[in-house]
Amino acid sequence: MVGDLVWMIIVMWIVAFAAFAPLGYFIYMYTMKKGEPFGDTEPHGDSESKVLDLAEQVVNTVKGLLGKK
Repeated sequence: MVGDLVWMIIVMWIVAFAAFAPLGYFIYMYTMKKGEPFGDTEPHGDSESKVLDLAEQVVNTVKGLLGKK
């Protein structure tokens, strides 16, 4: 009976560690880089991307078809 309780406590600690490890890792990385999570990153939309260019082209084409420029 006591062995079952100890085993359940150990399993609960393992589950809790697995559940909160990603949060702890994020907090560690965020504080390690002085408030910049995971280092210097470019602001959204400033980097060149084929997907962004294609999406912009599709939006402009649809606007042209609807007569809104």
